[in-house]
Amino acid sequence: MGCQLSAQRRAHHQVSLPYSNAAHGPPPSPTRPGSSILIDSRSEGSLTAEYHALRPPSSPTRSGPSILIDSRNHALRTPSSPTSPGSSILIDSRSGSSLMAENHSLRTPSSLTRPGSSILIDSRSESSLTAEIHALRTPSSLTRPGSSILIDYRSEGSLMAENHACGRTGKELTSRRRRKVISIDMLPDEVLLAVFDFCADEYQFAKYRKEEWQSLVHVCRRWRSVVFGSPRRLKLQLVCTARTPVSDTLDVWPALPLFILCDNDEYRTPSIDNMIAALKRNDRICNITLLGVPSPHLESILPAMQEPFPELTDLKLRLYNETLTVLPDSFLGGSAPLLRVLSLSGILFPGLPNLLLSATHLVCLYLECIPHSWYFSPEAMVTALSTLTSLEDLWLEFQSPLSRPDRASRRPPPSTRSVLPVLAELRFKGDVEYLDDLVARIDAPQLDDLNITFFNVFDTPQVMQFISRTPTLEALEIANVVFSRDAAWVSFSSDYGELKVKVPCRESDWQVSYLEQICTSSLPPLSRFEVLYIYEVSDMQQHWQEGIETVEIALWLGLLHPFTGVKELYLSKKVGPFIALALQELVGARTTEALPTLQNIFLEDLRLVQERIGEFIAARQVISHPIAVSGWHRGSSTKW
Repeated sequence: MGCQLSAQRRAHHQVSLPYSNAAHGPPPSPTRPGSSILIDSRSEGSLTAEYHALRPPSSPTRSGPSILIDSRNHALRTPSSPTSPGSSILIDSRSGSSLMAENHSLRTPSSLTRPGSSILIDSRSESSLTAEIHALRTPSSLTRPGSSILIDYRSEGSLMAENHACGRTGKELTSRRRRKVISIDMLPDEVLLAVFDFCADEYQFAKYRKEEWQSLVHVCRRWRSVVFGSPRRLKLQLVCTARTPVSDTLDVWPALPLFILCDNDEYRTPSIDNMIAALKRNDRICNITLLGVPSPHLESILPAMQEPFPELTDLKLRLYNETLTVLPDSFLGGSAPLLRVLSLSGILFPGLPNLLLSATHLVCLYLECIPHSWYFSPEAMVTALSTLTSLEDLWLEFQSPLSRPDRASRRPPPSTRSVLPVLAELRFKGDVEYLDDLVARIDAPQLDDLNITFFNVFDTPQVMQFISRTPTLEALEIANVVFSRDAAWVSFSSDYGELKVKVPCRESDWQVSYLEQICTSSLPPLSRFEVLYIYEVSDMQQHWQEGIETVEIALWLGLLHPFTGVKELYLSKKVGPFIALALQELVGARTTEALPTLQNIFLEDLRLVQERIGEFIAARQVISHPIAVSGWHRGSSTKW
């Protein structure tokens, strides 16, 4: 009977029934005129559970709603979804139980309110939509006329996993995308190489003890290939220390450049044998750094360094004892075509000028603790430097003030000077006359750091002229007068360069005297500086404090006299009281004798205002030159 009834109902296709309050009770939600639900022919009991679960959201009431259905069973319920005229839900033919689970979770969206909007679901097998509809949520953006959800034909169970994972709200999908993890294995080789290169730069100082790249090549075959494929970019080197068993170690790795490194903790007889064995690989050595080498051990090593080192770029030899070691003229075979850094400390090397003639790529030349017995004239040094067009850093530091030109044989400056086009730093320690002769023969247009330590202080006319033809040194802005336990100096700085003149001396009264001489005779005019700092940089010993108290006021005033353009004066806690005491003398007719344009004083200890500097400030106020006094926190603005 049920089959016959079902057949009869299919025969009465799409019968239009007006909505009846008597049959179904008042609708949960009103509908608009002409809105309908179009349902095609189904089996006898297929729609009972379907419409039992269907719950469209409510919306304002409209007149004339209707439902277009085919002949179905009596359990059909009127949906509560508000629709516009002509809007519908189209559901095609299904088997008897196929929509039970589908409509259990189907929710008609509240935004489906425009004319002609619909949900189109094509034919499926009996159980195929159970999981799909369970996860399906009609998006709220489906609000335009004719908009729909299109679900294509699928096999019976094909949508179970798909809709479980994909039928999510936009927020869930966005969250999932944010949690997506990209493995380093997904990076292309060139990106990996850039990462490795960055790490190599970060650990450049760690190369003295451990090569970080050796950890990378043990990760996997691909990383090993990337690392060994770019040895120059990554600056791959094998570090050989005094404890490295060279014969066993070097055969394990590819033929990479060698870095020979030893310090004063590693010099024992077995270590020396390792060093000599490593130096025999002279065709692969790119860096030799021997620090604190005892003279007897260096004498044993030197015979292995008489051959050419065609790949050598860095050479650093430093002795820390008084025994002199002389490098023969045959050292490095007399040439070093790729040498970029040469640093010698406490070593005699008469053949240096000849070696420099071949080192045309030299960037840094550091000659420290030059023994008096290895004296070379300023003229000879300039001749050697004239071929070094790539030189950026030059240090000349003599051990003795006796290393100076013979005054009787000094020649006038030449009419033409050698140009060091990229020299950026010049550091000199020695006799002032040597430096005067040296800078009279060179020009350094890019120089931005001049650091001078004099054993004695005299007039330096050539130094002043050299500074005046160096643009960066002519544009310095801030002056500093600085005291320490074993030296004192005057420095001038800006964001772009620095000039420092230092005198090694421990007695505080001599420090003030030397600085007064420097400020009045050894430097270009100081009247252009508007900011002046006077301070100490270390804990002073008792004898320094006692000595500074004996300095004559005239010396302090002589130190201040050249700074006629200063508007801001900074005074530290320990030195400030003595400057303040000298300023107290400037009253009456002497009020503007020193620092005539001063406008602001910054004190590390504000008690000086009441104790020592008050009279000076009052005297300036009387002549309409007021001075403002403020506190100064050391380190906030000091230019060292």
